[in-house]
Amino acid sequence: MKPAGNPLPHVSQNELQAMAYSDPLTGLGNRYRLRDKVRALAAERADDPAPFAICIANLDGFKPINDLFGSEAGDEILCQVAHRLKACMPDGATVTRHDGDEFAFVLPLVFERLGAERIGQMMKDVLSAPYDLGDRNVRLSASFGFAIYPFAGEEFENLLKSAETALYRSKRRGRAQITVYSTEIAQEMKRATQIEQALRNAIITDAVDVHFQPIVRIRDGMVAGFEALARWRDADLGFVSPAVFVPLAEERGFIDALSDTLLRKAAEAALSWPRELFLSFNLSSAQLMDPGTSSNILSTLSRVGLDPRRVELEITETAVMTSADTAQRIISELRATGVRISLDDFGTGQSSLGRLRDFTFDKVKIDRAFISRITSDRASEHIVRAIIAMCQGLDLSVVAEGIEEQADVDMLRALGCGMGQGYHYGRPVDGAATLRYLQDHYHDFLALERI
Repeated sequence: MKPAGNPLPHVSQNELQAMAYSDPLTGLGNRYRLRDKVRALAAERADDPAPFAICIANLDGFKPINDLFGSEAGDEILCQVAHRLKACMPDGATVTRHDGDEFAFVLPLVFERLGAERIGQMMKDVLSAPYDLGDRNVRLSASFGFAIYPFAGEEFENLLKSAETALYRSKRRGRAQITVYSTEIAQEMKRATQIEQALRNAIITDAVDVHFQPIVRIRDGMVAGFEALARWRDADLGFVSPAVFVPLAEERGFIDALSDTLLRKAAEAALSWPRELFLSFNLSSAQLMDPGTSSNILSTLSRVGLDPRRVELEITETAVMTSADTAQRIISELRATGVRISLDDFGTGQSSLGRLRDFTFDKVKIDRAFISRITSDRASEHIVRAIIAMCQGLDLSVVAEGIEEQADVDMLRALGCGMGQGYHYGRPVDGAATLRYLQDHYHDFLALERI
């Protein structure tokens, strides 16, 4: 049998070697180049293990841009990123294309956290400038994860894993973040994984609960509906805040399963309420990026037997803007069936007035940050007054969140606010306690015909 020989007979062995260690799109080294550089540097410093750093950078929001403008535009952006990074690398440093929209660095002269954060900030600034695509410019940010040898690992694989852990934490914290690996961060990520596994099991075993907080008509104190709020207590982890486990489910790709479970339970509970009362339920930003969200919600309501006209879905401005076109379609499909849409946390976004113009909402919930100071801060009072007047002009219902004092109620009633929610009216309680709440406070409603 003849040996295979050189598969490219006109290419030298040196050229083949170079190709094996290069990224064909950007001309940078690839992950094999990164591995060899790190191992060579570690071997060079073996007798006196002086620190050095590696870093992984990930482009924030690259996939939507790639999907929107096409792969050629995406490739052009990656080439421009590579050119910028090569130009700004300090002496002795190496930049490689790690994978997809990730780039990696070996930084021999970065010895500690502050130095890593400084160079990370420099690279972040370099990558934030607009990218020229000929007929348009686009902007991107980048997130960074650093690991410092030998503290974050002495072997290449361990060091790389530490950098990936730091990058993952950066991505969890939002866009354009810089994280340097530490044992505390590793423990934080380990706990997140423990919570994830326990939560996945809790969803399967139907162990995540729904509590309900009343939403009340301010003029007469009568309940108008309830907001459903997720609650979870694990046998080992104890009480886990929804502010922890809901974003975790969103990040790790199983928010749909969690939301389906919570909506089913909330809808089943609402069947036992008077039919005049509505159920308010929160949607996440991930759900507003999924074209299947509206059909999933309507299917769940249909299986339970709850009229969609009794359901309000709460969304935030941030969630809407994550994927505006898809969110608009989802909102339109749901409203066509009678589901109402509330804009939650109003007043805290950067362009809430624009959202009211561009999207069709039924209700606005004024953020608790304004309500909590309405009787002590004139600016907050005037902001709430203006929001209420604007919503009246736009024929939108208004709910004031975070009401805790009777003085807040009196002020909001004088300003013409329609509904309120907060500890003054009731804390979130489970389904059985919600029925007792209705029996104690709204017994006249219970004589009405049920669905």
